[in-house]
Amino acid sequence: MTHDPRRTSWSGTVPYHFAREHRPHDLDALRELVAGSTRLRPVGTAHTFNDLPDAAAGAEVAAVSVAAFDELQVGDDRTWVRVGAGLTHAQLAVALEPHGLALENLASLPHLNVAGAVSTATHGSGVRTGNLATQVRAVELVLASGDVVTVRRGEPDFDGTVVGLGALGVVTSLELDVVPAVDHRQVVLLDGDPETLPDRLASVLALGRSVSVFTLWDGSPDRVWVKSRDGDPELDLATTGLAPMTGEQHPIPGLDPVHCTAQQGVPGPWVERLPHFRPGFLPSVGDEVQSEFHVPFEHAADAARAVRAVGEHLAVALQVAEIRAVAADTLWLSPQFGQTTCSFHFTWVGDTVLADAAARVVEEALAPFAPRPHWGKHFTLDVRRAYPRLDDFRALRDRLDPDRTFVNPWLERVLLDG
Repeated sequence: MTHDPRRTSWSGTVPYHFAREHRPHDLDALRELVAGSTRLRPVGTAHTFNDLPDAAAGAEVAAVSVAAFDELQVGDDRTWVRVGAGLTHAQLAVALEPHGLALENLASLPHLNVAGAVSTATHGSGVRTGNLATQVRAVELVLASGDVVTVRRGEPDFDGTVVGLGALGVVTSLELDVVPAVDHRQVVLLDGDPETLPDRLASVLALGRSVSVFTLWDGSPDRVWVKSRDGDPELDLATTGLAPMTGEQHPIPGLDPVHCTAQQGVPGPWVERLPHFRPGFLPSVGDEVQSEFHVPFEHAADAARAVRAVGEHLAVALQVAEIRAVAADTLWLSPQFGQTTCSFHFTWVGDTVLADAAARVVEEALAPFAPRPHWGKHFTLDVRRAYPRLDDFRALRDRLDPDRTFVNPWLERVLLDG
């Protein structure tokens, strides 16, 4: 069965060029589709700000959605779950609730498709918490041949397969690590001394299990969102120089916080505290472009100073910036491969020309610190030298997809074939 293709990304800033979109209803239908296709790209919730999911303009390339793959199976020992690749994190949270289980961490938006977030190494925050791909213990995918393979943690291909960018096959399910569900709390603190933030950044990012610093890079006070488990030790604010903010806040100053998760330290379910935005409501702004760059954590202070130094050049395009930390991992194409990172996120206005110009300013400022971009955001960096296992990933792709069924111009240009 085919459907009219979606014409743009979630934000409306990236046009899509698929000839059609397929939504197979089960594994047999998906295998038949993939085996009979010469060019095919997997698509999720379209929360991407570049051409990673797209076809080439004028090309006979089809999209395939696995939205119908929405099953949940809880492991016998309750330390893992098998989830269909079509679920969003919000839907997964609802399915986990009766079992009293949760994920260790989430991205800022619970609206993201689980498989898409994993395939692009999307992350939450925490100096001791990896990106969402590190929760994966097994990946099932349909190869271009139509064969179904499962790759498990500890196997030779695992670290190359998890963050696969849709280049290896169509992911149908994931096995994820889970933990017992406990309530979480969230507070927003005001930092009235942004000029000294770089010197204090490491300690600020360690204030909770998940911490986000929102800034405009213009010298105005920053806001620090701290998320912790209910029952964790209370923050000793006297030692931080930060002050609790009264009233609910939106990450972007001046916007109505009605769609944001509850703050003020009120306990609530993990899925209603770890993300910034509530499930079922418009996340972020909508009319926007996003960029994000990850630098080794040891360079966090210097990188923050470098971005602050060019802050006046970002003002025309910037809606808000966010600083987070993410723990190191061993996944070949993860921006955290081999390094804990300080991650600099930028929400730009929806004008792609202004956003591109501002992103280039940031890229130049961060260049001395070998930044790795978020795969699903807007960037212009040449990333080929940033990933020591890139040649291994190319070899894995050639073995699993020798006819390049899943290739597209973005992958050729940015990563694989140039």
